[in-house]
Amino acid sequence: MRYLIISDIHANWEALQAVLAATEGEYDQIVNCGDLAGYGPDPNHVIEWCRATNAIIVRGNHDKACAQLDNLEWFNPVARAAALWTFQALTLEHREFLLTLPKGPVLFGDFQVFHGAPQDEDEYVISEPEAREAAQYLDTQVAFFGHTHLQGSFAVHRNGVRRTPEEGFEIDESMKYLVNPGSVGQPRDGDPRAGFAIYDSEERYIECRRVSYDPSDTYRKIVDAGLPEVLGRRLFAGV
Repeated sequence: MRYLIISDIHANWEALQAVLAATEGEYDQIVNCGDLAGYGPDPNHVIEWCRATNAIIVRGNHDKACAQLDNLEWFNPVARAAALWTFQALTLEHREFLLTLPKGPVLFGDFQVFHGAPQDEDEYVISEPEAREAAQYLDTQVAFFGHTHLQGSFAVHRNGVRRTPEEGFEIDESMKYLVNPGSVGQPRDGDPRAGFAIYDSEERYIECRRVSYDPSDTYRKIVDAGLPEVLGRRLFAGV
């Protein structure tokens, strides 16, 4: 089985379309690590597509906030404004759908899926020590997560933690792996290209990839919608 692993689309329809065009015919099922909504101008389009095509979706912190399942106390002013705009823009059906999304970790196939960390869906896994702690809570050898908007993977062994090769890697049975496919719609690692991963469960191979797209249309829609302009400008720099 080949899986397309995506996360943090954040209502960016153009970035999502670029990922789908780049991966056409390369996967059997789609796995979504959360944050369908928030920041971007097309939450209804994105949610409708996710509902129709994704095999599994876990909720992200912005999904909770945009459905008003969670308060906005910890959101910065830009994220808060976007969440409030999204709540108003969403159809009732799509609001209710966000409310039904499961909290990770969720077991799917031979791996787990969560948004932030297995021990806390809202925590960030960015550093090697954080990956080591998170690995203690895994029930499978491989897990996929998002939340950080930083593409990259950790291989955790009893003797230490290391970053995996960017071009892809074979799974070593002595390791546990935490794989972040990066953000489709709001990269934050200085690379504006949309991020995703492909997991081949038969070959036991994982590849994290990027695809370029023109964010100009997304930027214009953000401005036209009255969302904070910075949400459009950052798409050109990936920050």
